[in-house]
Formats: sequence, structure tokens, C-alpha cells
Amino acid sequence: MFIFLLRRLVQIVPVLLGVTLMVFLIMQMVPGDPAVLVAGEGATDEQVDAIRHDLGLDQPLALQYVSYVGDVVKGDFGESIRTSRPVLDEILVRLPITLELAFWSIVITVVLGVLIGIIAATKQNSFTDVGLMMVALLGVSLPNFWLGLMLIIYFSVGLQWFPVAGWGTFSHIILPAITLGTGGAAIVARMTRASMLEVIRQDYIRTAKAKGVRQRLIIYKHALKNALIPVITVVGLQFGALLGGTVLTESVFAINGVGRLIIDAIRMRDLPLVQGSILFVSVLFVIVNLLVDLSYRFLNKRVELN
Repeated sequence: MFIFLLRRLVQIVPVLLGVTLMVFLIMQMVPGDPAVLVAGEGATDEQVDAIRHDLGLDQPLALQYVSYVGDVVKGDFGESIRTSRPVLDEILVRLPITLELAFWSIVITVVLGVLIGIIAATKQNSFTDVGLMMVALLGVSLPNFWLGLMLIIYFSVGLQWFPVAGWGTFSHIILPAITLGTGGAAIVARMTRASMLEVIRQDYIRTAKAKGVRQRLIIYKHALKNALIPVITVVGLQFGALLGGTVLTESVFAINGVGRLIIDAIRMRDLPLVQGSILFVSVLFVIVNLLVDLSYRFLNKRVELN
């Protein structure tokens, strides 16, 4: 176990370096000059040059990148160009909102997806199975931003059951969580169905049926535990996708989370804030994948971590 953890931690380093390099190069191709945005429309060329020098933007790109990586290793993510506040402080203020939204979204993803997958598998090739899989296909196909707008129009504007936007109460969470969780639930449902169909054809399941064990007990105690191993992989990937998917959803619902912070930082070409936010989300994604790998051993002691 220790060797496995050490190996995975070592593998994280090149992944995060690659993320920072890609974000850095992409931001260099975005039109606009951060120094001009900070100085304002009426600033002189001398003022813009002075701001560019203070921000280190007059240095070669390679030197800018190396300097940034060196500061990150020390725990310094730099300061936001827009607010002059430490990037880490900006992220930590918004992070709890994004994590709460991702948590409730993954709850919807797991509960709805696993339940639909089990029902579809136990009623294979029936009208129920076909109908549920068509709904799952529709869930995968719907863009998050479109679904969010439709939910706002119908439930917030039309029925006035939920707030249109904002954050603060549980009622603010429901529509964004459904928006984010629907696509993931559809993917988990299809994976659960396929995995369950494979497991219930095994000899030990047929033996349990021959002994007269109740169908519900066979499904939820014997089959589901073994069928969940590939499902957990998908759930882990979906949680990482949820952290990235909050970018559009938070913008649609006017939620001040990390996703909306990234959008605002990109508009202002706030390079330190963009890099820091995406790097932070990448670290969370890697940690989630590591926890998923460890959960395999918890579900099945015969699984070896290599």
C-alpha cells in the first residue's frame, strides 16, 4: 500500500506540471494585454509599461513560467491582477461553494444512476429497460448550460418553486445540482446496467437462486457489491468532471464559486488567478482518482494495488 501511494504521488508531479504549462501557453494566446486592463483606458504608454514591468510581463515567457512554478512549489500562487489579493485567498473563499455544489451533484449522480441501472438490469430487454436507457441517453446528450436554463424558465420563472439565481439556502442548491448531476447519472446508469448484467450471469448468483435466496437479497447484497467496482471508476471521473463542469453552471445560476471565478479571471486575463484556480481543481481531481483506486481494495480484498 505504501509503495502504491508513493508511486502515485510521484506521478502527480508531471501531471500538474503539464497542466500549468498548458494553461500558461493557452493564456498567452488570449487577445488583450493584462497591463492595459489594469491601467485603464486613459493610461499613458509609460504607465502601461510600468505596470507590465511590475507584473513581470516584460520578461521572456520561459522565465515567467519557471518563476511561477518556483513560487508554486513554495506555496505562493501569486496575486490576482484584478484584485491584488493573494490567489490562494481568492480560491479558498469560493472553494466551499463549489465543493458543496459538487457534493450534492454527485449524490444525485450516484443515487439516481445506480438505482436506474439496477432496475434496467433486473428487467433486461423489457419496456422498462428500454425506456430507462432512452432516458439515460437523453441525459447524456443534454448540455448542462441548456438544461440549467430550461430548469430556471420552468421551475423558477414559471412555477416559482426555486430561486432564479444566487446561493445561500438549500433551495438554491437543488436546480444547479440537478443540472450537474443529470449527465453523470445517465453515464453511471448505463455502466451500472452493463456491470450488473455481467455479474448476475455468474455461477455464484445462479447458485444463490437455486438455494432459494430472495431476489432482492441476491441483487443488493451479492451482485451489487461486485458490480460497483467499475461503477466507482466512472463516479470518480464524474466527480472530477463536476468540478470542471461548475464553470458553466455557476455562470448560468450566478453562483460565486471557483467556476465563475475562472470565467471572470479569463475575461480579465488574470493569468495568476486562472493558473492557480485550474491547478487547484486539478489537484482535487487527482486526489479523487487516488481515493477511487483505494476504494477498490475496500470493496474487494482480492484486488491488488499496483
